[in-house]
Amino acid sequence: MQNEKNEVVVVDNYFTGSKDNLKQWFGHPRFELIRHDVTEPLLIEVDQIYHLACPASPIFYKHNPVKTIKTNVIGTLNMLGLAKRVGARILLTSTSEVYGDPLVHPQDESYWGNVNPIGVRSCYDEGKRVAETLMFDYHRQHGIEIRIARIFNTYGPRMNIDDGRVVSNFIAQAIRNEPLTVQAPGTQTRSFCYVSDMVDGLIRLMEGNNTGPINIGNPGEFTMLELAENVKELINPEVKIIHVENTPDDPRQRKPVISKAKEVLGWEPTIKLREGLPRMEEDFRKRLGIPRKE
Repeated sequence: MQNEKNEVVVVDNYFTGSKDNLKQWFGHPRFELIRHDVTEPLLIEVDQIYHLACPASPIFYKHNPVKTIKTNVIGTLNMLGLAKRVGARILLTSTSEVYGDPLVHPQDESYWGNVNPIGVRSCYDEGKRVAETLMFDYHRQHGIEIRIARIFNTYGPRMNIDDGRVVSNFIAQAIRNEPLTVQAPGTQTRSFCYVSDMVDGLIRLMEGNNTGPINIGNPGEFTMLELAENVKELINPEVKIIHVENTPDDPRQRKPVISKAKEVLGWEPTIKLREGLPRMEEDFRKRLGIPRKE
């Protein structure tokens, strides 16, 4: 939207999103919002499609696994059908979850992954793997211009407060003065990319000439305990850190190799975790109505 050449149509069914996040653009002549579910066909005229639709938090995709797989499969088919009809370029936000619980560390784009096809997370992991397959099949068979980003953990303002993802969990808990719940064993790692870095990477991928898949993420790797310690130190030094049970098939480690993004897109993240967390805290405090104690 900040680029005045763009007219933007947002399509959302609000399964995990919120209208509130878009209110700054309501009434803007270059902006349009359609309440629609991508599992139903969509007939509009566009020249670029950012296909980001899908619940991405275990809480949401386990709450409705069938909806999740439909979004990934039928939703992607519908968006590819739209791209084919109007000659649009389409970008899919795939995920580091396509690598499953990796046997290779860190993960580059050539790794095929280690995924349980029948687990509680499979609707998401396998759903995104099928979405990538569909993208390449439409590209090869119909000449569709495709772009695939494999997104690693991303965080920032406007996230759903009770999202169930670890950064939003810890920040909300610290602000509410609740113990930070680290899923056992606490040594599992993730790499966290701040949202503005992620958006910059996605736009570069869309505007560039490489189909991908390209890893977009921050290679800074933290254990869940280290993340909890950082949140505690930056947001609420008083809170306790406690261990809780983990969900099945939780990957033990996650760290992107981003040499392809650097080389092909000239992209790398600029915002470190300790800079990003306070920005997210400020947004969460505003929405929760809990100001910082001076």
